[in-house]
Amino acid sequence: MLKLKLTKKQSGTLDQWLWHLTAVWNWAVRKVENDAHDGIYYSQKSFQNLLANHGEKIGIPSHTLQGMLIQASIAWRRCFEKQAGRPRLKGQRNKLNSIPFPDPLRPPKGNRIGIPGIGRVRFHKQDVPDGRIKCGRIIKRVSGWYLCLFIDAEPQAIPRKAYGMVGIDPGFKSLLTLSTGEKIEHPRELEAAAERLAQAQRGRRAKLAARLQERIANRRKDRNHKLSRRLVSENVLIVFSADNHRGIARRFGKSVSSSSHNQLRRFLAYKSRTGGTRYVEVDPCNTTKTCSNCGALTGPTGLSGLAVRQWDCACGAHHDRDVNASRNVLLAGAGAAHERRLRYA
Repeated sequence: MLKLKLTKKQSGTLDQWLWHLTAVWNWAVRKVENDAHDGIYYSQKSFQNLLANHGEKIGIPSHTLQGMLIQASIAWRRCFEKQAGRPRLKGQRNKLNSIPFPDPLRPPKGNRIGIPGIGRVRFHKQDVPDGRIKCGRIIKRVSGWYLCLFIDAEPQAIPRKAYGMVGIDPGFKSLLTLSTGEKIEHPRELEAAAERLAQAQRGRRAKLAARLQERIANRRKDRNHKLSRRLVSENVLIVFSADNHRGIARRFGKSVSSSSHNQLRRFLAYKSRTGGTRYVEVDPCNTTKTCSNCGALTGPTGLSGLAVRQWDCACGAHHDRDVNASRNVLLAGAGAAHERRLRYA
């Protein structure tokens, strides 16, 4: 992701492109929907050629138009396959903020890179991985314009620091509880910026409010990147309790969403593939009330049991609620053949 240094002319051109591409997206979404009612369906190849030679009329590269049509086609295909919802039309409340460039781009030279239809564009100097740039996408955010590059490069393995096994129980008071007994504190990015964000919203400073929300998201993403890298480097087996966070958020509010556990799960999944770590997600059913020592269902249950943080089993074992749950998660992920051979630090 390169942050661009655009001239006023280049910025104005991209703003004009976004305006035209919004109409292209809306036309494509309605075209597929209306034709589907009449039993007319398109392949991706035939659909992307519906606006052939229209790029010259509106001053946009033809491949960029084709890339927008491909996006609409993929969005509807995912909807038909029940993988996503119906594509939404773009407008004032749901703005289009990206411009696709589906063709390969030339590698940058110094701090400049060539973009079709725009020319040479400067960007803030940073390292770019070696490899073939397959395609790109320009994204408009409150903080500026960015170029996202898709590079065909060899991933670098995360250096191995230890060979442990860990079960993870996500929480909202503590961000994560590990089966080793460690509790990772919640940074509370949203709460730290809540007062300033509320002031901007009350003052109707929409741009400042959006910038603050972007900053919160960036801090949350940075935290999850660092945490996932650490866990992958220290463990050969990571077992995560796959809670239904969407359902929990309906009951307990935005503190659940601010934890961003789903994003952390995605980061762990793809980093484990390159780091030589096995990543498993398990059903959290009964992990809280099951004694990790003897397997008896003697722990707290129900909403009233949420206030119980420490409890004793009939076998004599004393448990911290979250640590016990994380250990049961590890036992479930490691398999029944190993469940009584594991030892905890």
